[in-house]
Amino acid sequence: MTTADEQTGRYRQRRRTRAAIVTAAMGLLKDGPAPSMSQIAEAADVSRRTIYLYFPTLEQLLLDATLGALTQNPVDQAIEAADPGGLDAQARVEAMVAAIDSLTAETLPLGRSLIRLTVDQPAEGVPRRGYRRIAWIEQAIDPLRDRLGPERFERLVSALAMVIGWEARIVLQDIRGLSPDQQGDVSLWAARALIAAALAETG
Repeated sequence: MTTADEQTGRYRQRRRTRAAIVTAAMGLLKDGPAPSMSQIAEAADVSRRTIYLYFPTLEQLLLDATLGALTQNPVDQAIEAADPGGLDAQARVEAMVAAIDSLTAETLPLGRSLIRLTVDQPAEGVPRRGYRRIAWIEQAIDPLRDRLGPERFERLVSALAMVIGWEARIVLQDIRGLSPDQQGDVSLWAARALIAAALAETG
């Protein structure tokens, strides 16, 4: 007969094994391209069969690992620390872009992985990609909310989302061949232009 202690012990062991698998995948993702199941098994010191007991597909494992790595990334804290406060929305956006820039080298490989895993449609139960970015943008330009009105405010949020973030950086790096500093300059320039255009519409 199985005792409660034995059941608890097995449960804790399963949790440790699952955590080791995800941690190994996170480490490999940070180091380069998406790893194979064999590479993850070797890094976690488990068999491929063991991994499949926890994750039915490699994609699900990589998605869990990517989201886990992103929750450990200090972007939110960097943006909070950089935010100058006050009512100057452009300065707040510039601080946000600078904070994101400071961590781009660390986050872009994870961003590429997340985009690849969610480009068709978000996995069930997984938040829409980019929801944190939208929250950052809304926070930065909140001083303009009343002046722009609901419709123009939401349009500016959408426009800024196109020039801030991983997708914009991938375009500037892969298609335009820009350096990280040049990418940041273009993102800032585009963000300033969009804010100026939105304000010009209000007269």
